[in-house]
Amino acid sequence: MLFTIMHYRFSFSLLFLILILSANAAIATTSTSDEVMVVKADSVSSPISPEYVINDDKSVTLRLCFNWSCARRQTMTFTPSEIDLVKKRMATCSGSSLHDRLQRIRIGIWQMELLAEKYQPLLANDLSRNEFEEDIVGRTDCVDNSSNTTTYLEILRDIGELPGWTVSSPQVRNRFLFHLVHWSAVVIDNDNNHPWTVDSWYRPNGHLPMVMPLQDWIDEKEAWKPPFEELNVVPPSIQGLCSESKT
Repeated sequence: MLFTIMHYRFSFSLLFLILILSANAAIATTSTSDEVMVVKADSVSSPISPEYVINDDKSVTLRLCFNWSCARRQTMTFTPSEIDLVKKRMATCSGSSLHDRLQRIRIGIWQMELLAEKYQPLLANDLSRNEFEEDIVGRTDCVDNSSNTTTYLEILRDIGELPGWTVSSPQVRNRFLFHLVHWSAVVIDNDNNHPWTVDSWYRPNGHLPMVMPLQDWIDEKEAWKPPFEELNVVPPSIQGLCSESKT
């Protein structure tokens, strides 16, 4: 009788162990499939440096981040045909005016964000600014945005799509005010050395960023109000961004 009881206890314990291991394996598989290629990382308080490679076949492998303060990081590869499409879209505004040159930057960042969203669909959950985003997976704050935008800008520069511009380091305002600190990517106009912010934080991922002179950005002027609203239009078609379409 004792042997029978012990036998049943052993069988039950073995069955219980098998069930636990099976459940853990199922959980691990789900986690892996849901977060394939996504790496958890320590949160940061300032933008991370760009990491990317332009491959021999003209594809581009890059690392981006999301979930606030680059807490999630992912490497993805844009194909040569996808990069060619970005170039084609940027060429829509082919004028030499400052307006058109800035619009080409805006188009380039918009298109790169759309590609990133293709490879990481969670980015489609992103909202403008940080409002109501705390529990959203795929959210981006100013650290994420300035990190990713600077990466996109450096790639666009290296493939020859930013003539006349120098990509600078991200800049910060209100560094020591926790609730007001804000980062933005920055480019410098080679014609006059004037710096411009390229700020993707004000709009969701996959939308046109805001551009304005760096000093005005530091002074917390609003890019959607005069005298900058014409630079930051959101027309019904891409052609509406260009200065020639406004004359």
